[in-house]
Amino acid sequence: MMSLDLSQQFESVLKNAKHALIFMAQDFSGDAIGSAWATYAFLRKNDIEATVVVPSDERYIERFSFLTKPDEIIDSLAGARDFVLAFNTKFNKITNVRTERVEDELRIFITPEKGSIDPRDFSFIPAKFKYDLVIVLGCPDKESLGKVYEENPDIFYEVPVVNIDHHTENDNFGQVNIVDITASSTSEIIAGLIQKINQKQLDECMAESLLTGIIDATNSFQKKNTTPKSLQIGAMLMTKGGDQQKIIRFLYKTQPLHLLKLWGRVMARLYWENEISLAWAPVFLDDFVQSRSEPGDVPFILDKIRENYSAGRIFMVLYNGAIGEVYMVIKCINNDQLKKVAEILGANIVGDTCILHEQSDDITESGKRVAEKIRDEFSIA
Repeated sequence: MMSLDLSQQFESVLKNAKHALIFMAQDFSGDAIGSAWATYAFLRKNDIEATVVVPSDERYIERFSFLTKPDEIIDSLAGARDFVLAFNTKFNKITNVRTERVEDELRIFITPEKGSIDPRDFSFIPAKFKYDLVIVLGCPDKESLGKVYEENPDIFYEVPVVNIDHHTENDNFGQVNIVDITASSTSEIIAGLIQKINQKQLDECMAESLLTGIIDATNSFQKKNTTPKSLQIGAMLMTKGGDQQKIIRFLYKTQPLHLLKLWGRVMARLYWENEISLAWAPVFLDDFVQSRSEPGDVPFILDKIRENYSAGRIFMVLYNGAIGEVYMVIKCINNDQLKKVAEILGANIVGDTCILHEQSDDITESGKRVAEKIRDEFSIA
């Protein structure tokens, strides 16, 4: 496969696939949604069964309800494989098998043809996964998938993995790695792949999803990550039916009421640390209750803070998880900045976000401590 270019490698893998599992970046950005939705539609058009893993409450993707959502969405891999209880019948046939549920047990009754059963004739083995291809979108490593990877690591070793991403820190963890660090977004990469493999299959549904991803990742082609290729791909998607004005209206002008309420409450108590260009705010339980929002809405709030503080380089929102536990979600102006902040704080990076938590009863004091730590150990050039 080394002699093939990346689009040919992807096409070759798809020829052998019957049911693909799609993992998307867990930041619920337009790029994550757009690339996943379009990949699903492209696979279905090629007669490949597909399922998208969205390991969270679906209301978090309400912002993108104007896009055509996949029919097959799951939040975990429960039931993704069977487990087989095998019995060697070479010396003793089985004449009957029945099951019975007793309280918290499922009992299996086996009737042998003769005598008793030798326990050594039994074996317990996992069957193959029902998926024969895994496609991971916009994730620099498997660990950034979080809980769904922790609970199901075997699938990434037993099933071929295609890793499609644009982050510079990507670990190249797939059997096929389609990583383009010059791309503005994963959606841009997917658009290019479909264009090369079979542009005629690129319909209005896919074009709208991919254009949404690119517009969200580039802030409507205004960020520094916008390249001539981004503009070229964007123009191509518009000719295929992607409605730029409609997308901008939904992404930037028509926001769900609960997000606007939460954003207003957060902005009312925003802290600005001029020395280190840090904008941060605590979100209290009452903010979520009164706005009818949830912690999954925090990345959206961070993006809105970043949009409104052009002088900012670090952006942080804190909120309570369990009692006495504070979660901190941080975004930065670029990946290099994010890596430095994550190193200082000993935090994990998930996509374009840095996440950490600590035991504390006071969210505001936690925010001040983090700001002080960054100020003490890191001066922004």
